[in-house]
Order: sequence, then structure tokens, then C-alpha cells
Amino acid sequence: MAREDEEDIDIDIDEIGDDEESGGSFEHYRFVADKGQSQLRVDKYITAHMEKTSRHRVQLAIGAGYVLVNDKVVKANYVVKPYDIITIVLPYKRRGFEVKPENIPLDIVFEDDDLLVINKPAGLVVHPGHGHFSGTLVNALAFHLGLSQDEDAPDERMGILVHRIDKNTSGLLLVAKNDESQLFLAKQFFDHTIDRKYVALVWGNLKENEGTIEGNIARDPSNRLKFKVFPEGGVGKHAITHYKVIERFGFTTLVECTLETGRTHQIRVHMDYLGHPLFNDDRYGGEKVSKWVMSAKFRKFIENCYELLPRHALHAKTLGFLHPKTKGNLFFETEIPLDLNSVIEKWRAYSAAH
Repeated sequence: MAREDEEDIDIDIDEIGDDEESGGSFEHYRFVADKGQSQLRVDKYITAHMEKTSRHRVQLAIGAGYVLVNDKVVKANYVVKPYDIITIVLPYKRRGFEVKPENIPLDIVFEDDDLLVINKPAGLVVHPGHGHFSGTLVNALAFHLGLSQDEDAPDERMGILVHRIDKNTSGLLLVAKNDESQLFLAKQFFDHTIDRKYVALVWGNLKENEGTIEGNIARDPSNRLKFKVFPEGGVGKHAITHYKVIERFGFTTLVECTLETGRTHQIRVHMDYLGHPLFNDDRYGGEKVSKWVMSAKFRKFIENCYELLPRHALHAKTLGFLHPKTKGNLFFETEIPLDLNSVIEKWRAYSAAH
């Protein structure tokens, strides 16, 4: 329900827009009370007007601030009046896909009765859609959790995935196993209280050891597959990325990025805006090396790196949040995957030799 978004979407949902992503609200349901509407609590009203939805889940949504009456958040005991406009808004777009369980291996970092933390490999699409209707993380989760969803379902997440990361980004993802957990965890993403750190290898030698990139992000009007920064504001969604240099290799820099917001492609877009696109990010110019190439030998070195890491150099390394039931702090950290680590080692050796 939140996120840095996915490659073929926008949750908002990339190539649809913002998940993973994230800072916006999208209307899923709208009801207009009749002129003869009798007095009825809003939770009872919604339950009566929605099929396959329990009053308990409606109350959870109300408690999380997702139910509006005449564009204002209300409590469950609000009494519906004639001509009231009741809307349910959620921090992800509504989409419908048939989801079939598939026995796809999962790297489960943590699991209990309320949630899952998964270490997603690069190349695995998170949500079905836009040419990926099978073989996705959601298909794998449907099998693991014993869930399924038909094509008339209101959205493809089946109420379990809380956020998303790009197809070619590796790292930690959070999954809710019940309604209470989903709403509690999604609210943390919506409020930007989740602790997330990414490791990225970027082109160039950053001027500062640390800094903050701030600039609204929206879809690039000249290329609908990309997003761009609109620094003047007024266009796009507010986005903040904090970065810190981990190690310098001269032609590239290893950085740690902390997301204060979670927009589609946020780190990729912000680092490109800073003039340091992610290494081998073919959507934002990180696969173009002519600017740095000084010899055939160096060009061959870079091509070898691309073969080792045939994706953009980004890994969701840490994830911290409050547990939905215990309210205790949980924190998880993963190792940098082999493909990215191999390239980091090559740059480390190259830098030491030159």
C-alpha cells in the first residue's frame, strides 16, 4: 500500500505511478446517501452497501482514516445523513487482476502470524500487470499463504502486500497476513515512519559526503516510462531522499540512501537529478559510459561489470517498523546480493590499482 514503485507500473503503481509507493490517496468506493436515508452509523451503512466485506474490516479502515464523509475523516459512530457522500480512499490505485497461486520459492527473512519480511531477488516482478500476469511475487505469496483471487477482485494485492520495490531492485519487502496488520503497516508507510535504507552504486564522484535531495517527482511528459524532478513544485509529489557516501571508487561511488518519502523510482530519479545516475540504470542513463570512457581497456572493464550486474545497482538493505500487534520495534538487514557485491569488489580493486 505504499512504496518506491515497480518497474512496470504505478502503487501508486509504476508504469502506472506511485507505490511503493506512496504519499497519495485514491478513491476505491463512493456512496451517496438517499434523500430518505434513516439514521445509521457509517460503519453499518458501508457494511450494508458492500458485498463480501465485514463490519470489522470497515471499522479498521475507518480507524486508519481511510473513510471520508463529504471529504472529511469520520469516526465509526458518525451518523449518515441524507445526501452525504461517503468515500473510501486508500494509498494505492485500484486495479483488478486474476491472481493464481504459483509455487515460486521465497527467501523469507521473518514470519509470524501477522506479517512476512521477504528478501526479493532482482528480476522478480512484485505485482501482476502490464505483461506480467504470472511468475510474480504476489503469485508466490498467494501459494505460500493459501490465498487466491478472481478477476473481479477490487485489487491485485489481495490485502497482503504493503509496499513494493522495482522489478530490478533487490531487497526487503513487507507483507501483511491479515486485515489488521495490513492497515496498521500501511499507515506507517503513509505517515513516512518506516525506516528504510538502500545501498546504491552511482556514476561519478559525489562532491559532498552526505546530503539531501528534495524535489517533486512526476511522470516525464516526454517519456511516459520515466519520471523526473520538477524542482519548482506545483507539479508531481513531494519527495525527499537523504544520501551518505559509503565508499568512493573515483568513477563511481557507493552510497546509502534513506527514503523520507516513497515515490515511484525515487532514488533512481533523484540520483539522476543530482547528476549521478545509478550504475547500469538503462532507464535513467546509467548504462551510458561514453562520458567517462577514456580507453578501450576501461570500456571493457565497464562492459564486464554490466555482464556481472545486468540491472540497476540498487538494493533495499534495511527495513524497520512497528509490529502491528505487539507495537514493538522490528528491524531487518540483508547482505548485499552477489551480483551487486561482485561489481563493488571490481570497482574497489580498480580504484586501488589506479
